[in-house]
Amino acid sequence: MEISVVIITKNEECNLARCLASVASIADDVVVVDSFSTDATERIAREHGARFVQHAFEGHIEQKNWAITQAKFPWVLSLDADEALDEKLQRSIVKVKRDSDATGYTMNRLTNYCGTWIRHGGWYPDVKLRLWDSRKGRWAGTNPHDRYELEAGGQVVHLDGDLLHFSYNSVSDHVRQADYFTTIAAKAYFEQGRTAPVWKLLLSPIAKFIGSYFVQLGFLDGYHGFLIARISAHATFQKYKKLRSLRHSAG
Repeated sequence: MEISVVIITKNEECNLARCLASVASIADDVVVVDSFSTDATERIAREHGARFVQHAFEGHIEQKNWAITQAKFPWVLSLDADEALDEKLQRSIVKVKRDSDATGYTMNRLTNYCGTWIRHGGWYPDVKLRLWDSRKGRWAGTNPHDRYELEAGGQVVHLDGDLLHFSYNSVSDHVRQADYFTTIAAKAYFEQGRTAPVWKLLLSPIAKFIGSYFVQLGFLDGYHGFLIARISAHATFQKYKKLRSLRHSAG
């Protein structure tokens, strides 16, 4: 099996080199699909031997589906620039290349948050389907929360090792990204005709905090677990607040 690694980027000079280095031993082709970065993303991609293609960003799902069309091989490993394969996952993929008997492969994603690895609160194992035969599926979901969907009947196997996710360097980064994602989510909900009654605006954030911090044991991650639960709850509130504003503006 030959594998194309597909990565979408926008101003990822701080992350891309780590990502590319982690796939050097398993990739037969690497393509970086970029949304017109203004930093050193292109230089870093080319220095690591990746093909560099620019394409206007129309949404996470749309961009990732277009990016697949740039792969040389049907088997695709899809990564974000702030992700990297750990050594165990690299070895697992090498074995798959020698003897593949599935349509897709899942892996656990382990997130680093402000320098701390987060193992609770719903953030781990955070199983992701990232290696698959691109002839048998496509990206779907609701922006910005994309997911890859294989055709019915495809066999999926779970790989050993972790996909390392270097998410946020600071709490302010998390807050800023949450604001960005809630705007996208609210627009997607609006286009789907969804509503945000007052009870959902008030109760959903509370449920989100309780679920993350207590039910999913976020408190075991200490202060960072509390921050994640609090910001997630606030993001839930903002998502429905923005949806209500969109519906009000539309009359």
